Amino acid sequence: MARIATLTLNPALDLSTRTDTVRPTHKLRCAEPRLEPGGGGINVARVVHALGGEVTAVFPCGGPTGATFEKLLRDTGVPVAPVPIAGATRESFTVDETETGEQYRFVLPGPTLDENELEQLLQTVTGGDSPPDYIVASGSLPPGCDPAIFHKLCSLGGKIGARLVVDTSGPALAALEGGCAWLIKPSLREVEELVGRELAGEADQTAAARELRDRGFAEVVVVSLAERGALLVAEGTELRMPAIEVPAGSAVGAGDSMVAGLTLALAAKKSLEEALLYGVAAGAAALLTPGTELTRREDVERLYSAALAKGSTQNRS
Repeated sequence: MARIATLTLNPALDLSTRTDTVRPTHKLRCAEPRLEPGGGGINVARVVHALGGEVTAVFPCGGPTGATFEKLLRDTGVPVAPVPIAGATRESFTVDETETGEQYRFVLPGPTLDENELEQLLQTVTGGDSPPDYIVASGSLPPGCDPAIFHKLCSLGGKIGARLVVDTSGPALAALEGGCAWLIKPSLREVEELVGRELAGEADQTAAARELRDRGFAEVVVVSLAERGALLVAEGTELRMPAIEVPAGSAVGAGDSMVAGLTLALAAKKSLEEALLYGVAAGAAALLTPGTELTRREDVERLYSAALAKGSTQNRS
């Protein structure tokens, strides 16, 4: 089985709870909180592990929150490779308003990592006796981190023959231009920001994804279209996948679940079409779970099998 490593440069100890109504200046009586290890690459690792893949989660870890974070992640069964840091692992919290069904998500900035800590993280994710076949770098960057850090990761990954999958945003995403990643997964809004124009229809969206590929952002560009599914552009291939309809639930982790399913399917030597479908199924499955709970394997397999039988992919090569 192909090996996957995830790198999360700014993980978070996620606290989630619920209250009847969110009102300013009021004391809000909340339900018992739930603590989980979170952050883009952490969520990807948890989903890959839940889906039966071989994965190791690499992340910075510091302070009391870091100790709690590491224990919780180990308790999930995910193999871990924490890198000690001087700062404290950040926290974030989610509040579900039960009267309206609205969800409020509060994300804190996280610790600043020094050059030695960053270098140790890069060496940990690319080193070891059994180097990964795929590296998934997912999530936000810590404060003050050079957005070009993924270029260095790409160079290190290339030396071991690993494919780099990146799911990030803002300056870190923009800095990928020039041939860094093997695969990126921006949202439609992020693609519009990168190409500098609004993308009104399918033809415009496909052309923009092709432009990103031509500008060297990645060999494979997967655009998340939310309720409209996903678009994939690669050499000689254009795939458009409609969303899989499921009852609306919590969207926490849906994008990370999609990346996990997509990467795991590619690592299992599935075709781009099958991998995209599996990724969309994993993202849809995340909507079926409450709060910050991530994708369940049985949901992914059920949704994937049903969609595969339906044959809903539009393939233009």
